[in-house]
Amino acid sequence: MRFRNPVYQRQWQAFRANRRGYWSLWIFLTLFVLCMGAELIANDKPLLLSYQDELYFPVLKTYPETTFGGMFETEANYRDPFVAGLIEENGWMIWPPIRFSHGTINYDLMVPSPAPPSAENWLGTDDQGRDVLARIIYGFRLSILFGLILTLASSMIGIAVGAVQGYYGGWTDLAGQRFIEVWSSMPILYLIIILSSFVVPSFWWLLLIMLLFSWMTLVDLVRAEFLRCRNLDYVRAARALGVPTPIIMWRHILPNAMVATLTFMPFILNGSIVTLTTLDFIGFGLPPGSPSLGELLGQGKANLHAPWLGISGFVSLAFLLSLLIFIGEAVRDAFDPRKYLQ
Repeated sequence: MRFRNPVYQRQWQAFRANRRGYWSLWIFLTLFVLCMGAELIANDKPLLLSYQDELYFPVLKTYPETTFGGMFETEANYRDPFVAGLIEENGWMIWPPIRFSHGTINYDLMVPSPAPPSAENWLGTDDQGRDVLARIIYGFRLSILFGLILTLASSMIGIAVGAVQGYYGGWTDLAGQRFIEVWSSMPILYLIIILSSFVVPSFWWLLLIMLLFSWMTLVDLVRAEFLRCRNLDYVRAARALGVPTPIIMWRHILPNAMVATLTFMPFILNGSIVTLTTLDFIGFGLPPGSPSLGELLGQGKANLHAPWLGISGFVSLAFLLSLLIFIGEAVRDAFDPRKYLQ
């Protein structure tokens, strides 16, 4: 990776010098890319099958059972021995490494659910017979996407509000600060519980509720930077030359504020994932049945005789959060002049 700006080169070298954060970034990106293709890793449908010399892609397209000589017009259940036998008599199937999706129930268990780890279910099953590893893969993707969307949306709102307060100051800043003090003092968890009793929580509904309170994280930081820079000579010169206010804020002051802002983003992402996990753990998060690390931890708490549930959820969540913390520390060092100027 090459940068023309010498400052960027020094920051990149400072980031690479933090070996723990550098390798954590690559591990996180690898896991994220793999989880984005979770359907190709864990699925109850074949990736590719051949039937009567024709190729089919069940993981991408839905086929009725009659396509393969069955009797029903509904979607084919490829785990059904009858359907699998029809296909294998006239072709073949290529399965993903894990033959379970996040909601697939294993009806062939020899022991009651939750079943311990086995050759078929590598990390065992939960109390409903669903594969734990498949739910971790899908839950990993869901947690990261939720955290990324919430972090980006809240950062955009927080940066905009902080920039307006810091640049204009006066009554604008005073009114904004009083509103933030009142809004931030509201009990977020109780409000989410109350709202969840009126509507059925979903991914986007929960994201919207969290966004109402998470945008205040960066306001004070950006506000302080704009208050510091608005009276500097280059800003006053641009204002005297008639440069429009939005351009001054966007081009001249915002780059200075983004240095400190970028160092906080990995920690905001970390907090977003923890919040989602907490809500799922106490039962006020995503709808029942959604692949969630918090729901897996809740099952581990409710089934102490099945330690693989709690251990799998804890290790997965701790590993994910540790990667984000290490990346955040490396980013913080990269933007620290005392680090990259050495």
